[in-house]
Amino acid sequence: MQRRFKLPYQARTLKVFVGLVSAFFFVGVGWASDLPERQTSAPETTNSVPHIQYNVTPDPALSAALIDRISDLPGVYTANTANSLADARGFRLSPDVTISQPRSLLGGREFAHLHADGSLHAFLPPDLATEAIEKGWGTWHPWAGQNPGWDGFIMIYTPANFEELNTVTELVKSSYVYVTEGAQ
Repeated sequence: MQRRFKLPYQARTLKVFVGLVSAFFFVGVGWASDLPERQTSAPETTNSVPHIQYNVTPDPALSAALIDRISDLPGVYTANTANSLADARGFRLSPDVTISQPRSLLGGREFAHLHADGSLHAFLPPDLATEAIEKGWGTWHPWAGQNPGWDGFIMIYTPANFEELNTVTELVKSSYVYVTEGAQ
């Protein structure tokens, strides 16, 4: 017996496939289980809001490089965030970018923000968020899982060197792909 699929299922499958291809070829995201273990120790953080790290001194060159890398994604710009401390920079999506996960955004179109201490808050796919935490790259935001779409909301720790910056960049790119499905 031949099975027939309804068009909405086929369209949804095609959209997911295009998003995954875009993620792999355009953004370069392809962790699956390839996310490396973080080699530096995890900083202590607060368990409340504001959610911050203790005793971390960021390298301004690493923060600047991260801003440049993420700002180069199509439709991304930075602005002061209203969703964190006054000195945080939000990574926002321009109005022409299609959003696939509207509940996984802050303040309308912000998918991540960078704190002055070099840490970030970002919305990741929940499985990747869990893996990132297990491998030492971050911790759950105190509000993770308390709102629809917030199951993958984490703090990503301050990168200690350029090698860690590369991994942190890929995690933030994963957030971009997650909320846009690779929209270009």
